[in-house]
Amino acid sequence: MDIQIEVPALTSEELMATSPGEPSEGVRERVLAARARQAARGALNAELATAALREVCALDAAARRLIADAVDRGGMSARGVHRAMRVARTIADLAGEERVSATRLAEALQYRAHEAGRAGRGG
Repeated sequence: MDIQIEVPALTSEELMATSPGEPSEGVRERVLAARARQAARGALNAELATAALREVCALDAAARRLIADAVDRGGMSARGVHRAMRVARTIADLAGEERVSATRLAEALQYRAHEAGRAGRGG
């Protein structure tokens, strides 16, 4: 699984104060549109070869700095980088964006941070 998020329990007050989320139909439409974008590129993001991933997820200087930090300071592996790039490409697809911004990559890296933290705690 390429997205790992630790979700803390809500208090009863937080639970009662939350507003309804996005309707399922809206989410469904965004997912279908994202899958159509991926199919138009020739493959779903999860199935892209590394060379194709680099092409559809071209990183600007800010995004390359984020990757460098994740590798150099966070110990992220090449496989982890590629997984984060695939997730970032998917986030951009869901938002209807042609390019993967540093913001989308940062979000994807955050979803991988739970795994890195767990590894640092021994499991």
